[in-house]
Amino acid sequence: MNEQELKNKIIITLKDQGFKINPHVRPRENTKLAYKELQQQSKNEQIALHRNFLISQSHKIRKYLLNGDEFDPQKIDLELREVKQNSIEETIFKWWNLIWWSIPYQRAYGRQMRFVLWDKGHNAPFGLIGLQSPVLKMSVRDNYLDIPKDELDLWVNKSMQAQRLGALPPYNYLIGGKMTALAVTSNEIRKCYQEKYKDKKTEMRKRIIEPDLLFITTTSAFGRSSIYNRLKYKNQPVAISLGYTKGSGTFHIPEILYKEILKFLKEKGIDVSTTFGSGPSRKIKLLYTAFRLLKMPDYSYHNLKREFFLFPLASNLHDVIQKKEKPKYYHRPLKELVEFWKERWCLPRAERNNEWRKFDGQEYFNQQLQKNALDKYGKNRSSLLSVTGSIS
Repeated sequence: MNEQELKNKIIITLKDQGFKINPHVRPRENTKLAYKELQQQSKNEQIALHRNFLISQSHKIRKYLLNGDEFDPQKIDLELREVKQNSIEETIFKWWNLIWWSIPYQRAYGRQMRFVLWDKGHNAPFGLIGLQSPVLKMSVRDNYLDIPKDELDLWVNKSMQAQRLGALPPYNYLIGGKMTALAVTSNEIRKCYQEKYKDKKTEMRKRIIEPDLLFITTTSAFGRSSIYNRLKYKNQPVAISLGYTKGSGTFHIPEILYKEILKFLKEKGIDVSTTFGSGPSRKIKLLYTAFRLLKMPDYSYHNLKREFFLFPLASNLHDVIQKKEKPKYYHRPLKELVEFWKERWCLPRAERNNEWRKFDGQEYFNQQLQKNALDKYGKNRSSLLSVTGSIS
């Protein structure tokens, strides 16, 4: 493929997803529906790539689906289960991570911690928490915390980015998203991080940093977030909105196209190798280099602006960074967070709205199979998108 053919393919791919190009990439509309539609092709691609896993493990997922008529909000009793290799939690996390969210799955980088928030009262998965290393530079975060430039890597290594954070059905009917947001700030998450990363050397500078998890960041899926905004626990701030990101990333560059771009870079003598710890910034830098060599605008800016949130885990976070004070951690045992959520949001919603009672777990599961064509008779319709078939 010559340079002009690659340029044409990049533009056609972006337009096919629903982007406008004039000359930069931007959504046709700044609405939640438009944002969701723009991400659908990338999600379909990930489903197609992981189709065998989704089909082969679907019976395990079906086993844990609840119906509204067998579900009692009063009996919700949550615990955090860290995802371990080859565990049922790993299967559940990966399956729902691919299927449930509108934002497409992307491989995590660097430090990683994954949890399934589990409802012991109903023996079912309540929600997912997926944490990974944040990007090194993020202006809205760095400006808010006044992080000294020469200490940026130090403080970023004391934080995590929530790549996945949300409730699964039927708990989403009862504002379960707020519970997962509370849970990410729990004592249990912080202590798990401390245990996992004590005495570990950083990949880039090979130094040992005290495993103090000071804050967690995340972004909304579509513009302003109704889940995180003004979220408090006993008058303590849980999620602080810092404004909106500029809208950059890589989800809109499909893997097949990305491989073509890497091939082009290699032919130009560019080192395209990646190493553990290089993080999501590496992919963005390679795309930037490719667009520059192709004399195209920087299409890593998709201009889907997302609201950026910071979850402080210490009440004196600014003074920890600016004055090197010892962190004064919020005391948030998961059990107390659960009771607070149930009284504040879950039980009042259960009284006001009966939608959760109508939820049919098996019907929902079959709808997902049909929607994503996850059956043994399905076959690929295109190189990028989904598969079709009928449910037997």
